[in-house]
Amino acid sequence: MELGVFGMIDWERVNSLRDEIGEDSFDEVVELFLDEVETVISRLRLHPDPVTYEQDLHFLKGSAWNLGFADFGAICQDGERLAARGNPTAIDIGAVVESYVRSRKTFMAGIAGRSSAA
Repeated sequence: MELGVFGMIDWERVNSLRDEIGEDSFDEVVELFLDEVETVISRLRLHPDPVTYEQDLHFLKGSAWNLGFADFGAICQDGERLAARGNPTAIDIGAVVESYVRSRKTFMAGIAGRSSAA
């Protein structure tokens, strides 16, 4: 799959990572990524704290881009910049969460499609 098929996921990055670390390690990385990111997403949903937004969004951005979540990484970067400029309350945390949910759904569908095509 190419980036243009599901614009929110950089499938070239996903495939490159899979090739670099192997299928078994890739599955472990995905599991770890989802676990760590969902911990932060849950905290943002349930206990939003503008004081931690810059740090949380920086973490989410890096994690997202490492695994090819292009749109989610970009919205996290935008939020991180707002927080760094002293304007964390301008961040739409709901949009950050929604971007993750949509990206995860698209990613998992693409991964499942790849597995069934193999």
